[in-house]
Amino acid sequence: MIKALQYLVLILVVSSCSYFKKPQEPEAIARVGDMYLYKSDIADLVPKGTSKNDSIAIVKSYIGRWATQKILYNAAEYNLSDSQMDGFTDLINQYKIDLYTKGYLEELVKQQIDTIVTEAQINSYYDSNKQYFKNSSELIKLRYINLVKENQKFDKIRTKFSSFTKKDKKDLQELAIQFKSYAFNDSMWVDINQVYEKLPFINVNNKDKYIVSGIDFQYPDSTTVWLVKVNNVLSKNEATPLQFLKPTIKQVIINKRKLELVKTIEKEITNDAIKNNKYEIYK
Repeated sequence: MIKALQYLVLILVVSSCSYFKKPQEPEAIARVGDMYLYKSDIADLVPKGTSKNDSIAIVKSYIGRWATQKILYNAAEYNLSDSQMDGFTDLINQYKIDLYTKGYLEELVKQQIDTIVTEAQINSYYDSNKQYFKNSSELIKLRYINLVKENQKFDKIRTKFSSFTKKDKKDLQELAIQFKSYAFNDSMWVDINQVYEKLPFINVNNKDKYIVSGIDFQYPDSTTVWLVKVNNVLSKNEATPLQFLKPTIKQVIINKRKLELVKTIEKEITNDAIKNNKYEIYK
């Protein structure tokens, strides 16, 4: 019995020591005035796998920026006039209101917005606004193949590239592993700048020689041959083709829906507030 009481007293003593022990404070790594930067604040600052030297540089840079910001903040509080501080406080409060309301409206819109845009809706928008859609640069429809000069099937490839029937296209796709580069989708409009990038022998100075509707040509360089067929060319400032604009028009339609939905939501929320006697204007 005595041993049991002694054991109980020991437990109480240990528990009491633990209870009254001062909690361990977080480890500070920098201080500016009465503001501290703690080790826990930079726990996730350095990406995993970063070298020791780079880690040290990242931490030192962060501490430097933190200290400079806090020092400037303290100086601003001390040196700015009361009217300036009040003005900034008003701006901060308004920004908080704008941020909260914007986030709330975006969440409501996300839940309610209809993002399905039909082909008929895209066509209708394009027809109604066609006069505003002008090419900022030339648009091209073309196909090409770039292959080494010594390719043993060169004549066969050139013939199929020229005729380009459905079967020819399939055969060329099966041979594509032999090509250095190629593009077969000649029904899609591409910007002239993409042509400069993909076919480097064509540039602003010589494009009139190579970018001509219906032209079919070969261009040899030091080790390879380019086979090129230009189907169509749309000049700058001509009406931009619908195919080229579809993604843009779809996004424009969705954005218009968002704006209309925001107006509707704002109106409904205001009407509900009036109905529930949460909002009234005193005359």
